[in-house]
Amino acid sequence: MSHSCRPSRVRRAACAALSLSATLLVATELDAWGESGHRMIGLAAAQSLPDDMPAFFRRAAPTLSYLNPEPDRWRDRGERDKDAALDGAASPDHFMDLELIPAERLGSALAAPNRLAFIDTLHILGLDPVAVGLLPWRIVEMNQTVRVEFRLWRAATDPAMKRMIEARIINDAGILGHYVADGSNPTHMSIHYNGWNGANANGYATDKRLHGRFESDFVDARLRIQDIRPLIERQAGVSADFRASTIAYLKQSNALVERLYQLDKAAPFGAANSVGANKAFTAERLAAAAQMLRDLWYSAYVTSGG
Repeated sequence: MSHSCRPSRVRRAACAALSLSATLLVATELDAWGESGHRMIGLAAAQSLPDDMPAFFRRAAPTLSYLNPEPDRWRDRGERDKDAALDGAASPDHFMDLELIPAERLGSALAAPNRLAFIDTLHILGLDPVAVGLLPWRIVEMNQTVRVEFRLWRAATDPAMKRMIEARIINDAGILGHYVADGSNPTHMSIHYNGWNGANANGYATDKRLHGRFESDFVDARLRIQDIRPLIERQAGVSADFRASTIAYLKQSNALVERLYQLDKAAPFGAANSVGANKAFTAERLAAAAQMLRDLWYSAYVTSGG
């Protein structure tokens, strides 16, 4: 992500200035999975698509991989210095701190008809939407967009028009991939996004560097696409209820927050870490993102025919 500068969280920790490298393969400290992790997720998802996915989409694997980090590129510091409109509006789309919403209200809040109604619910609860985050809405909205585009593609009879729709599908599916990838990272689903917050009886890291040590330094040094491919289920899943699937996926990530901190306590994440348990956990999270993304793409195509 992109989960770096949350304006309302300045009370907890100073927001580090985000500087995007001009070199696409260099990850920023607080971008979910960094450039390399995002690219791996997009490529693994595309390479695991079933044969009945349209050929134009399966051929687009390199583009889908390239586009996966794209929303983090939009957070260019030079652009933000000119006008904060883009960065300030987009930041909440990359995360959701589930612990901020009272457990007894979480289900009804996420059942809101759209993001605006969800924001109204948060206001009623006295919560700041910028602090809570809007990631599930971004995923569902974009997944619906891709389904609409597949529906248009099915109906198109003019070859030139069909090619234009295909370009639109690839672009939006690639951007959707970024947010799905963000959602597999436990730090993007928790108030403990960059060091443990609040009571800390177990002595977990509070160094405000865990985010980068885990998703960028460790991933860049230790993870390769061959580590995650075998962990992706061969059979693609189909869901017509994008929201239910997305919420279940994000809750699973949130449930793994403490496991991440336990691993970090035993053997701190970072480029020098070669501990098998840390690698296995991280590979599973990258694979979970690739599998979820593959299934959402495929679901958008399959359900567009009904």
